Amino acid sequence: MRMNGNCKWLVIVLVLAFVSVFFAGCTTGDASGVTPDPEDAKTGYRTVTDSRGVEVQVPVNIERVVTVSDGLIEGTMFALGVDDKIVGHGSSCIPGKGNWTYSYSTAEGMVNGTGGKGVVGILIPSMNALPQVMNCDMAMNYETLCSLEPDVVIMRPGCCTVPTTESDKIEKTIRTLESLGIPLVVLQSPNCYDRPNLEIISDEINIIGEVFGKEKEAERIAGCLESRLEMIKERTKNIPEEDKSRVMMFGLSSHNAQFGYATNGPGVTYGLGTTESYMIEEIVNAKNPFRSDIGSYQMLSTEQVLALEPDVVVLCTWCGHHPADELYDSTNYQNLHSLSAVENNRVAALPFMPCNCVRRLEYPIELMVIANAAYPERFSDINQGEWLLSFYMDVYGVDEETAKSLRSAQWMDWCADE
Repeated sequence: MRMNGNCKWLVIVLVLAFVSVFFAGCTTGDASGVTPDPEDAKTGYRTVTDSRGVEVQVPVNIERVVTVSDGLIEGTMFALGVDDKIVGHGSSCIPGKGNWTYSYSTAEGMVNGTGGKGVVGILIPSMNALPQVMNCDMAMNYETLCSLEPDVVIMRPGCCTVPTTESDKIEKTIRTLESLGIPLVVLQSPNCYDRPNLEIISDEINIIGEVFGKEKEAERIAGCLESRLEMIKERTKNIPEEDKSRVMMFGLSSHNAQFGYATNGPGVTYGLGTTESYMIEEIVNAKNPFRSDIGSYQMLSTEQVLALEPDVVVLCTWCGHHPADELYDSTNYQNLHSLSAVENNRVAALPFMPCNCVRRLEYPIELMVIANAAYPERFSDINQGEWLLSFYMDVYGVDEETAKSLRSAQWMDWCADE
């Protein structure tokens, strides 16, 4: 087993519980975790500048990668054709072990849905068998990480595993990884900035492309996303303020009583400082009726939801998937059936995206659902079901059969039935 000296030492230190000694004597090299070598250009290394502005030396021939994200890094690697290099990961939501389900009660009985999966679980089924080095409830297992002998670790702060709201955790993890002498590439997701901006995702994609020497391919992937975002912005621009649809992003909660939310209200919505509100107001050019400046979600009572009186309700992944019919038909939400959005059949559901703490490559799908729900007349020429298949095939380079599997896994076949 080829384990570098720092990793061997760390394993011994962990066993002996002398972590303090390790930190006192083993922090060497530059901020990238690799000591620069003037001969790198000749010995097979390239320099990549990550989102922090840190220059990281990575091998030209990368064979073993550990990823820490909820799907963006892994999905991008699949699209680049280098997903076979992943030897470990850091998210509970990536593997396709089993299927997610949903259920809700109606006057006629229970409605059940099965078969939900994260996109990466469909694209890279081999990740089921890979070691998990950390998750949102577990700190990095450095012993497991070292045993994987990665050539590079790619981490995305802002994901559910390493949220930006816990900056001490992020900094400690980064310092420890760099002390091991393993090249660490850090991507700063949109959650790492004061103002939401989905176009930052293109920067992340391009950095991943640089890591693997696939810059042109990465530019193509980023372009696929950006072109769809721009198409939506173009179709919804110049809408007078008085004509803007009032669109509320809503996470239903009564189905998820085991999470402790059901007694507090029917669901959550998102304030003006969130990415969800940015998508509604800055991209789709609609209006978020919840005008609070909070930078996260907030649980609402039934009375508060009714008072907002949204024209459109868009159901997001919130402790599980919620199809539009759940709000229309579920006995849990009878008190919301008087909403004009419900009475006028203007409820839509976003694709199922487990661990969606920060947007991934599928964000144009979310934008399309929101835009079509807000201004259906401006998208009447687009068949959403076919549009989805085209998106999967263009971004991931998959065939139509796989694209249909992805659409089903995200519980978006309702688009094909329209």
